[in-house]
Amino acid sequence: MELLQGGAHLALSELGGADLSGEPDTTGLEFPDNRLLIDLCGELDANLAKIEAAADVAISRIGNRLRITGDPDGRRHAEAILRGMYARLEQGKPLSNGDIDALIRMPGELFETSSEAGDSAQIEMFHGDKIEIRTRKKVVEPRSLVQKAYVKSLFSNELVFGLGPAGTGKTYLAVAAAVSSFIEGHVDRIILTRPAVEAGERLGFLPGDMKEKVDPYMQPLYDALNDFLPAKQVAKLIEEKQIEIAPLAFMRGRTLSNAFVVLDEAQNATTMQMKMFLTRLGEGSRMAITGDTTQIDLPRGTLSGLVEAERVLRNVEGVGFTRFTAADVVRHPLVARIIRAYESDGQP
Repeated sequence: MELLQGGAHLALSELGGADLSGEPDTTGLEFPDNRLLIDLCGELDANLAKIEAAADVAISRIGNRLRITGDPDGRRHAEAILRGMYARLEQGKPLSNGDIDALIRMPGELFETSSEAGDSAQIEMFHGDKIEIRTRKKVVEPRSLVQKAYVKSLFSNELVFGLGPAGTGKTYLAVAAAVSSFIEGHVDRIILTRPAVEAGERLGFLPGDMKEKVDPYMQPLYDALNDFLPAKQVAKLIEEKQIEIAPLAFMRGRTLSNAFVVLDEAQNATTMQMKMFLTRLGEGSRMAITGDTTQIDLPRGTLSGLVEAERVLRNVEGVGFTRFTAADVVRHPLVARIIRAYESDGQP
């Protein structure tokens, strides 16, 4: 049987009960391009070992064929991952550990075709069921189903909340969406902000002018921007006020029109600050608000504006909420295990 998946031509042999070796419970896959198969398997077959652990199967290689042994569900899972990896390589795309992790979480999702264009066809980001955010420096793809839903929400709702633990891509994807919208001409400027709250330690008075004092708090936003735009372009756009990076307190009294606005670390905004910020939304603008309610650095007894906003706005039309979990962490795998350990211990 010949499968066509995202432009990839993959010869598949489903040998119900007996495969290339005559063993039961085995699926055989044959790949036409042996050079791509080398990249697919990874150095010392490290990629295959990763898939074996994720799908609870055994994978062996014979020439340009792979043999998957295990229960039917595991074999189907491994087969979908391998098809997605090979399709990605045929498209000339890189295959990093993060890309493999994404396929393990949602095998085939990044490469399926569908007649459903999605709400954001206006910026040519959705290709059927596949989602991409195109920026000047890279193409960003969701790496979990929750990330996928979040990106869709960013382009289909005027106000979006991304809630969940560190490392799940909440801010990164929001800034990528802002850059993409700016490049495509859907907004005239990007505004990135966060509360200037110290994380559990007192730094005292910082030297320098206002920009030098607040820049340490804003550095994660600069880092995200520099991932999507050349450094010289970022500097030029900031100088021309087409990109603004400022503390939340600087938003008071403004109307933010024709802009993509991102509020990061929103759990450290007070109720009054959050209400002030939400009412800045102007004509032609979108807002993304990200935060982790388990990492609130406000003084004891001060209610987080993010917690209050989630309660008050949950059922308001035009407002989207996406909640991430440790399963969506896309940083080092150890980060997800650390988050789960704290959760199981009952600590915030």
